[in-house]
Amino acid sequence: MKKSLVLTIILSAALVILAACTKSTTPVSTGKPIASVSVNNLTATLSNSTGQLKQGQQDVTLAFTDSSGKPVDVGAVSLNFHMPAMGGMAAMNDAVTLTTTSTPGVYTGKVKVSMAGEWQGQLAFEGPAGTGKGTFSVTAR
Repeated sequence: MKKSLVLTIILSAALVILAACTKSTTPVSTGKPIASVSVNNLTATLSNSTGQLKQGQQDVTLAFTDSSGKPVDVGAVSLNFHMPAMGGMAAMNDAVTLTTTSTPGVYTGKVKVSMAGEWQGQLAFEGPAGTGKGTFSVTAR
């Protein structure tokens, strides 16, 4: 009786530990897509609640996925919105402050876009998925 109780407790503990260590493969809801870019066989998708970048302060999500749509951990990530100089206006750079989430490969961020217009998203990462850089165009409204 004691052996069976001890065995049951050990098996129960092992199942709890296994469940806690298992990563979810459920796709993560990141909002409505704003723009995507392919980098090193991965897709980086920028999204938010409206699916549109706007002038001013806002929250965004950046997710890296493989060809099957599963999130991929890329390590350290940077994202900057760049608008080149035009006429008498100097070039502008609005960096996104990104933080990791509980899902590897999905980052949340805050950015203050200086003005409406055409911006170049400049993306870079370095980590478990290698090193990569990409750019994409996006219009802030």
